[in-house]
Amino acid sequence: MMNLIFRRAVEGDLAAIVELLADDMLGASREARTPEVDAKYQQAFLDIESDPNQLLCVAEDHGEIVGTFQLTFIPGLSRGGAKRAQIEAVRVSSKRRNENIGEVMFKWAIDRCREQGCVLMQLTTDKQRPNAHRFYDRLGFEPTHIGYKLHL
Repeated sequence: MMNLIFRRAVEGDLAAIVELLADDMLGASREARTPEVDAKYQQAFLDIESDPNQLLCVAEDHGEIVGTFQLTFIPGLSRGGAKRAQIEAVRVSSKRRNENIGEVMFKWAIDRCREQGCVLMQLTTDKQRPNAHRFYDRLGFEPTHIGYKLHL
């Protein structure tokens, strides 16, 4: 039986989070575990941890990290000075997919966004993830915008 606990990630979770990020077809080619890269992950973690508008979260089931995501709370002037949330780096362990973990993670994340006073939650998803698109559609997200990226 699933017993998910959501909590802010701590430094000791970093290796498990990176493993989750690498645990899919796209992440396998983007994430690496070398001493140089480890230092970059470590610095990114410290930057996230020190920013009050960031929440790097893990989902645990009986002590095992089975999911992760990052929430960014974005104050803004548009929409009448509304705050919005960005969710990214959403991953569920490939061994635990199709157990509704993702759905429970999003419900928890949406509740945190509402508590923060956000009026909108947004995400981007790679065009190569049709299963993720169906999942987001089912949760009520709408593909209302086109996203662009510029690799620097």
